[in-house]
Amino acid sequence: MYLHFTNRFIQNLFPHFIWQIPANEKVIYLTFDDGPIPEVTPWVLEQLRNYQAKATFFCIGDNIRKHGLIFEKILSEGHSVGNHTFNHLNGWRCDTDKYIANVKMCEEYLHEHSQKLFRPPYGRLTTQQSQILREQENYQIIMWNVLSGDFDQKLAEEKCLKKTIQYTKGGSIVIFHDSKKAKKNLYYTLPRYLEYFSKQGFRFEKL
Repeated sequence: MYLHFTNRFIQNLFPHFIWQIPANEKVIYLTFDDGPIPEVTPWVLEQLRNYQAKATFFCIGDNIRKHGLIFEKILSEGHSVGNHTFNHLNGWRCDTDKYIANVKMCEEYLHEHSQKLFRPPYGRLTTQQSQILREQENYQIIMWNVLSGDFDQKLAEEKCLKKTIQYTKGGSIVIFHDSKKAKKNLYYTLPRYLEYFSKQGFRFEKL
């Protein structure tokens, strides 16, 4: 069970997290989680390039380790990167010390490219984990207000596109996944999504 749109009630419960960016302009903040991987990430970069779009990639540290050239390609094309832990850990199922250590391990692979942006895998972390990351490690915790659902292999491609378009507005932080699991829906949705909002006069910027 997941929500395609994060409503104000949920956002207000966690005011220290960034859910969207206040905007009076037609700006969308695309984000991609779980890469980089050779099967999907280069294709995503190509789609973004077609629309002069910039995005933020929340990378898994172990994927950076394995696919460093693709990570460098993300950076060379002007996108920003964030921390998504080294092993895609679920904070609710992980003790705090282990979780923070895993985040720091990912940070080592981000090197000087770190923007101190963090997104918890599954959107799940405890209050203590959040507090340490924000107050001691100086991370901004980036969530989202539009969830494409591209990872849901039972979700029809057309519905994935429809829901993602439906809930996007100026200042939205939209989450896609450059992962094998999301490939079916992503390959259908992303180019059509980019085309739709480009025609509406929106631009796509990185965080």
